[in-house]
Amino acid sequence: LRSAVSIARRLQDPLAELVKIDPKSIGVGQYQHDMPEKRLAETLDGVVEDCVNSVGVDLNTASAPLLARVSGLNAGTAENVVKYRETNGAFTSRKQILKVPKLGAKAFEQCAGFLRITDGDNVLDNTAVHPESYDAAQKLIKKFGYSEADVRECKLGDLPQKVKDAGEQTVADEIGVGVPTLNDIVTELIKPGRDVRDQLPPPVLRSDLMDMNDLKEGMQIQGVVRNVTDFGAFVDISVHQDGLLHISEISDSFIKHPSDVLKVGDKVNVWVLSVDNQKHRIALTMLDPATRDARKAEYEKQKQERADKKAEWQKIKAERDKKHEEWLQRQAEREKRKAEGGAPRRDDNARRDFRPRDGEKRDFGRNGGNGERKPFGDRDRQSGYRDRTDERAPSTENMSMDEKLAALAKMFNKK
Repeated sequence: LRSAVSIARRLQDPLAELVKIDPKSIGVGQYQHDMPEKRLAETLDGVVEDCVNSVGVDLNTASAPLLARVSGLNAGTAENVVKYRETNGAFTSRKQILKVPKLGAKAFEQCAGFLRITDGDNVLDNTAVHPESYDAAQKLIKKFGYSEADVRECKLGDLPQKVKDAGEQTVADEIGVGVPTLNDIVTELIKPGRDVRDQLPPPVLRSDLMDMNDLKEGMQIQGVVRNVTDFGAFVDISVHQDGLLHISEISDSFIKHPSDVLKVGDKVNVWVLSVDNQKHRIALTMLDPATRDARKAEYEKQKQERADKKAEWQKIKAERDKKHEEWLQRQAEREKRKAEGGAPRRDDNARRDFRPRDGEKRDFGRNGGNGERKPFGDRDRQSGYRDRTDERAPSTENMSMDEKLAALAKMFNKK
């Protein structure tokens, strides 16, 4: 019975029930236990407080653990609020909170805007408008001819347009607030007591999917990402066991980390790849099976092409290694003959004979020659070439300046 009541309460107000659980017990990451425990607790408590303050708390129905998460309150003051409510009845105004023991003006200033009173004396107590802005809200209501009854009955749907026509800055100056505060007041007056969670998509409840035995391969399911790790993400598909969405099954393209595509709370369409009832494992994919086979065939084709190229490269490499071994063998034979003092073979000196020695030139069989080496002097005399560097300059030790200049001019064939 207690389990049924807990499930029913979680369905009615998940925040009010889940806030009773230590955030560290839920599991918030792969490396949760590697972080400093104190710092982790402070960070998680801050996140829970942000959620509670964003939604708001009904002062007449909230439990002590939920009230303790409201800004300005702690576990002690939250217990005092519950005791005061049990002793004096339901709260009818936010100002009654000041009568709670150990709850002063500073704490009231911090927590008043996050506490809601349904069907209270003032309709603004059921909104996120802070008591400090009540006068501005009343002026705004009267300026455009509305009443508190209209606010309770949610008849202010055209208020944003009227404010826009009158000029936001003008209206804000008239009621004595800034434009951001004016917009917040207008939003709250349109729908007092609104829950920001109503804007979220409702949960998907399927009667044909109750446990793992109802899962079939290829079945399409809508799930919610519960955790993101280095190797993939865990998705809640409403069968009491989260399915694993491996990083390779998230996208067709390359992704460095699953967090590049997914985050906790995302709703995703997944298909069941496999189900292991014995090990309680569910494999999921975000890739449509209709095109998965074609992509897999293309991948296998590319894989075979890479294998063929690798085999061809291995063949070329083997041929090169064989030629290298043959060269090493020939080199070893040359070294052996050289060590034995035997005459080198003709092919051993082929490259050396091809190179000209110092002071020699080769005509390579051109101009009627047979490619034999010839000294530079013989070839130059046959070709009539005169090397000026062979001509020695005359001695100028006993010459006058004019004779030196004449000798130089003669040497350089100048007048």
